[in-house]
Amino acid sequence: MSTQPIDQFAANLPAGRRAAVHSGSKIGHEKRTRVLFDSFADPNRLRALAGEIKQHVIENLDTYLPAAEARLLANGVKVHWASTGEAACEAVLGILRARGATKLVKAKTMVSEEIGLGEFLGLHGIESLETDLGEFIVQIDHDHPSHIIKPIAHKTRREIAESFEKHGLGAYDDEPEVITRRAREHLRPRYLEAHAGLTGGNFLVAESGRLVVVTNEGNSRFCLAATRCHIALVGIEKIVPRDRDLGLFLNLLARSGTAQEITVYTEFIKGPRGPAQPDGPEEMHVIFVDNGRTEVLAGECRDILRCIRCGACLNVCPVYRQASGHAYRSVYPGPIGAVLSPLLMKERFAEKADLAKASSLCGACNEVCPVNIPIPDLLLRLRDKAHREHVPSPGTPPMGAWALLASQPAAWKAALLGGRIISHLPTSLLPIPALRAWEKARALPPWRGGEFRRWLKGRPKSPLKKTGP
Repeated sequence: MSTQPIDQFAANLPAGRRAAVHSGSKIGHEKRTRVLFDSFADPNRLRALAGEIKQHVIENLDTYLPAAEARLLANGVKVHWASTGEAACEAVLGILRARGATKLVKAKTMVSEEIGLGEFLGLHGIESLETDLGEFIVQIDHDHPSHIIKPIAHKTRREIAESFEKHGLGAYDDEPEVITRRAREHLRPRYLEAHAGLTGGNFLVAESGRLVVVTNEGNSRFCLAATRCHIALVGIEKIVPRDRDLGLFLNLLARSGTAQEITVYTEFIKGPRGPAQPDGPEEMHVIFVDNGRTEVLAGECRDILRCIRCGACLNVCPVYRQASGHAYRSVYPGPIGAVLSPLLMKERFAEKADLAKASSLCGACNEVCPVNIPIPDLLLRLRDKAHREHVPSPGTPPMGAWALLASQPAAWKAALLGGRIISHLPTSLLPIPALRAWEKARALPPWRGGEFRRWLKGRPKSPLKKTGP
């Protein structure tokens, strides 16, 4: 029996890597649950409210995007619009070339990963350096992030120490303090040499034009302190209506993403530096990136655009824990990626259609989502879309026989009896090849069928009691 690409990847995943992903995800989820319920009496009410606000925004982007642009322009920010990933890359390159800039320092931004910005700039002679520790390690290893919040969730500290030694950052030492100190020593002069700094944007407030960037390492501040040009890549769905909404979203984001009451560094950036400010960018650009989002907005899975990129759904997902982020073949892994990646690749939907089936539909992703996205429902809609478009589904056996069994009482009883017999047979003697292949990787539970039917048939009948005159 054939398997899905995620099954194949998970089967070949080294045990140490699987253990690192599983333990890190499990610990992150448990901490998130504890800090959220310790802080709020009814966090689910907050999740519902946050979801309603985000849903309102994405359904009214035609109002909020022009409002945000107007405020940004009034604040002295230059606004650009990029309908595709290629257009966004070209916009960044154009800004840099206009300033004669050849060195860029980057804070962590998923949109830049989505559009392949680092590779694009490298091909055009721009040195682009990742400054988030995890992203920096991914960059020097020519690797890819495996988690939205923790890019190197798949790596152990021994692997990181080996990588640092290989790239001349010091002799092997896997102490976290040593690793971070060496990264700091390597990055500090690069901030001072850079001509421009690039960030993403966790939120952008339509009311005030404030860009909000949250980090735990302070690297985004270093990216902006010494450089004279700030470029921000912002997905068009990152809008929130009012400044007061940030009180809700920042609390939920920190607890859901890293189990903190508040992120260590929370920056509110209104525009380029003013006359009274001695340092900071003298020029600020915001590039609003579409890259398929308006097509998603027009479809039946638009709820996914509420996502605030916290990674909570990854941490709780049993499939992600076993397969790791790289199994999803996408910048966005886990449940969020299983929905978002096929949608953003509209013309190549079939390449990622299998991701929607990499789910047990347990519903845990919906339960932890800080903006209450009904991810299981969206996965089912994508499965239906793949079925309607006749997309092949590797690893999924034909369901016609199951439908027949489930709808014919006589056939169902015969199958129950057969299941009882099969449960005692060695795998090699199973009559159906697909069942033999299934049994090689999975153990059927002990047979417990038949008891209910026997009980129902032999139960004493009680006379009906009259309840009326």
